[in-house]
Amino acid sequence: MVRVIISLLAILLSLNSYALTKISASVDKNPVVVNESLILTVTADDDVDSNALDTSALLGDFIVGRTSVSSQTSMVNFNTTRTTTWTTVLIPRKPGELLIPAFTIDGIKTQAIAIKAVEASQLPASSQQDLFITTQASATDIYVQQQITLKVKLHFAAELKRGSLTEPTLAGANILQIGQDKESENIINGKRYRIIERVYAISPQQSGEVTLKSPVFSGEIIVPSSRRSNFLSFADTKPVSVIGDDIPLTIKAIPAQVSGPWLPSELLAMHQEWQPDPTQFKVGEPITRTITLTAAGLSEEQLPEITMTMPQGLKVYPDQAELHTALNNERLVSQKVVNFAIVASKAGDYQLPEITINWWNTITNKAEVAKIPGQKITILPNADLAPSITAKPSTNNATQLTAAPVPQTVIVQQNSFWQWLFLALWLLTSLAWFISAKRPFKAKQKFDNKNTDVNSAYLALLAACKQNNGEAALANLLPWAQSQSSDNKDKASLTTLDSLHSYFNDKALSEAIIALQQSYYGKQPSPWVGQSLLNAVQALHKKHHHQSSGTKVAINP
Repeated sequence: MVRVIISLLAILLSLNSYALTKISASVDKNPVVVNESLILTVTADDDVDSNALDTSALLGDFIVGRTSVSSQTSMVNFNTTRTTTWTTVLIPRKPGELLIPAFTIDGIKTQAIAIKAVEASQLPASSQQDLFITTQASATDIYVQQQITLKVKLHFAAELKRGSLTEPTLAGANILQIGQDKESENIINGKRYRIIERVYAISPQQSGEVTLKSPVFSGEIIVPSSRRSNFLSFADTKPVSVIGDDIPLTIKAIPAQVSGPWLPSELLAMHQEWQPDPTQFKVGEPITRTITLTAAGLSEEQLPEITMTMPQGLKVYPDQAELHTALNNERLVSQKVVNFAIVASKAGDYQLPEITINWWNTITNKAEVAKIPGQKITILPNADLAPSITAKPSTNNATQLTAAPVPQTVIVQQNSFWQWLFLALWLLTSLAWFISAKRPFKAKQKFDNKNTDVNSAYLALLAACKQNNGEAALANLLPWAQSQSSDNKDKASLTTLDSLHSYFNDKALSEAIIALQQSYYGKQPSPWVGQSLLNAVQALHKKHHHQSSGTKVAINP
């Protein structure tokens, strides 16, 4: 019985089916504000292919957004009705009289719709927009690769359910969002709006007259619904889209007189800082020279390298540059900070050359030079470091070392026994003098070589600590420790970082080494600061050389 009923229903449905007979088109608002969306709805009275509606004819006067398709089938008293509905979001491109042309599906046409698009300023106060975008560029007449900022503000008085904002577009340009979105509220002509603000940095890469396309917002807003009951109230959503005004830009080419790197900026400056104070430089102690380059209207990637050339006697260890970008008075400001560790191997006066960077002033349209002048620094001797031993024997001893003994003239008779005795004694005396004269110079040379090794390993470790370079500190710890011992057996035992704890038996050094290892090899690696290790190494090095200073190098007379 059930099968019979189902069969009858199927027959009735097939008898009530009919072909497409009518298509209608409507819009949700007219007139409409330029850059604000309206919704075009096209309805067919049959189940039609979802791709049957061609909206390409709208592209001339409108920005065509997303199109959604829905189909519905209903049966009342065995009468079946089917509908297919297309919903398309449109944004007028310009003010004036616009036309939505007729659409044809399976030989059936809709009616054409005349649309009046007006500027927002022409709207009466009682019909303010619920959703709109404003755009503001920091400059419109700029040079190629000069960076500007675009501030985009989305204003909405309706309740948003969801939405997304596209990026602005400009052919052949680098576009990057700066910072996070900012939210605020404001009352405009008596109507309260929530405002979402977003800032972009834009760097054109091609010259000419171009147009910066505004971002497009697409989303859904909540609108009241007529569907109500005694217990529940419902709300519907409505798709919306809005676009801001496009901005024409004039991009000028690089001036012909510019040679070298091209750095267009409103302001570019350099300054330096010294640690410690410039009057306290000593041999062997790391000196930190910090160079800061600040530029307005340039990105981090555009900032040039900062290099220093050092005169002989000074070694420089540059640290990795730190880059920063921020907004200041609606201008993008980028900064590069580089720390240079300088170590002097001997005392004296040194002349540091000037540091220059050529740039183009976009305000005055002139080439300029940012400069740190040359500077003379004085390196003082360091009493904490053991000086290289240069033996200065007394005048009497020097005479004994350099002057050959004058043999006495001895008159002996031929075939005398004493002749051979005096000859043997003279030869023995000369040989003893020769051996004793050579011995102190070998000892001196050995001591000097050891001292050079100590200074080299020590200075490299100090520079690594000063730069907070943990990898270099790990590489130089063992060479420095081995240089502290003259015993080959002790050197052979200093092969791991763990062996340093028992060898030095110094709490400060052990804690600093453990902190260094945890920073690089722990479960949660973290940035390493070398000040603790620097203090421990300097204290041990000073103690070692104070002990060594009590041992004198013997020089035979």
